Amino acid sequence: MNSQHITDSSVLRLAAVLGLVMAIPSGSPWVSQSYAKDLMAPKQQDITEIDPTKLPSFDQQEKGRPQSLFTWIVMAKGYEVEWDSFGRQGWYTQDPRLKPIAPGTTVFSPDTSAVYIVFEVAPLEDPAQFSALWFLEDEKGNISDTPLGKDTLAVPGHERYGFLELRKPATDWPKGNYLVKIFITPEGQQIHAVNQVGTMRFKIADQPVSSSATPAKN
Repeated sequence: MNSQHITDSSVLRLAAVLGLVMAIPSGSPWVSQSYAKDLMAPKQQDITEIDPTKLPSFDQQEKGRPQSLFTWIVMAKGYEVEWDSFGRQGWYTQDPRLKPIAPGTTVFSPDTSAVYIVFEVAPLEDPAQFSALWFLEDEKGNISDTPLGKDTLAVPGHERYGFLELRKPATDWPKGNYLVKIFITPEGQQIHAVNQVGTMRFKIADQPVSSSATPAKN
């Protein structure tokens, strides 16, 4: 009787222990990590590298569509300064409006002294630098690693208007298509690829003679 009682008690205690183990949640610190099993293979992380070809083209602006910090940005033949920004004679401001000359022009002659990019930005909380690097494309549309030129403009926090000046080389512009990369960086910081916010394009070609000229009378 005693041996049977002891055996029955041992079985009951073993059953109780097993029941307790089964009741412990799998995430409990009481469960040894050596028994954990990953039922699903780890998923490989997606590549998060920014594709530079998907940066916005500022040549194709849409109304109501954000263009980085720019309220508007255009390529032009030049710019004019409008000091009377509030429409009152003699009412001047430290932040004059810039009016682009022939905005939207994208074809220039080889002897053009400079190509201008004129813009307005949203109010800045901190000073920023706006930069442009321009490259000549080859016949296949490839660009070199070295830009043909660079221009940088520091815009204080209280100003909204600015322009970038793409100056002619020592000789005339080589004919062809050009790609301009636009960058925005904190003041004093060097230009890095991660600071590129968009692109613009222009072309250097011989300008055709205007057919609208009135012929001289004999």
